[in-house]
Formats: sequence, structure tokens, C-alpha cells
Amino acid sequence: MDAHMPRYSDERKAAVLNKLLPPHNRTVVSVSAEEGISDVTLYSWLKQCRQQGMPVPGNRNNGDEWSPEAKLAAVIETAPMSEAELGAYCREKGLYPEQIQRWKAGCLQGAGMQVESDKTAHKQQREARKTIKKLQAEVRRKDRVLAETTSLLVLSKKLEALYGETPDNEDN
Repeated sequence: MDAHMPRYSDERKAAVLNKLLPPHNRTVVSVSAEEGISDVTLYSWLKQCRQQGMPVPGNRNNGDEWSPEAKLAAVIETAPMSEAELGAYCREKGLYPEQIQRWKAGCLQGAGMQVESDKTAHKQQREARKTIKKLQAEVRRKDRVLAETTSLLVLSKKLEALYGETPDNEDN
């Protein structure tokens, strides 16, 4: 550690990094001027964050490490923007316009898949209802057959009791 470099408290460092990292993603130059901390120090702090795997603006490889919620928010925020506004937004966030386009395409693809998924679920529900109706009709039919068979059996028992013989033994 350089002896000339001032030591900042963890709280101050965290507060300053908060301005530099998502969702604020302010530029090193603006935060350096505002906080009176050298840009070299700020870049060093950002490098440490990057090494810890945090998504750091300006580290172009990390744009796709944004959470799905953050990507959707970026797509929504940039939707009404002109090309120039989009360019400025991307520079500020450390992104490429192409990344936003990919995320937008992904959102639309996801919405399309949701529609297909809903259609499939609806079709499956219709099929299930048809199957249930068929099975209910089959149960009702079997209940009728069972009731008829039971009636015939009861009648057969009554006749047997009445005549004291089984209908099969009529030729005796």
C-alpha cells in the first residue's frame, strides 16, 4: 500500500462504490469530482469488485450477468429512447446497445413462449374435461348395469324362495 494514499473507512468506501455500481452506475469521473477521491483509487476499488465477481459497469463482459429483473428493467427504461439517448444510457451503464437488443428479443421470446404454454395448458384442460365426461358416463352406465344385475339377482332369490327350487332345476 502506497504511504501517500489516504485510507478510507469501509463505510465511506461502500457509500462511494454504491454510486459507481448498479443500479446507479455513475461514472468514475463524476464521482471522483464529487467525492474528492482520485479516479485511480476509484478504478482500483472497481477492479477489486470485479475480482470478487460483482457486475461492474465498464466491464463489458458482465452486462449479461445482470439479473433477469435488471435486464427487463433496462429494456423497459430504454424502450422509448432515441438512438442517441440509448447510446448515452449504455455508456453510463457499461453496456452495448446490442446487449439491450438481445435482452429485448429474449423478453419477446419469453412472452411468446408464455402464450404457447398457455395454449398448451388450455388444450390439456379441454382434453382432461373430455376424459372426465367419458369416465363419468362409463361409471353411470356401469352403475345402471350393476343395478339391473342386482335387481335380477334379488328377483331370482325371491322366485327361488317362492317355488323352493332354482330355475336351473326345472326339469326335476
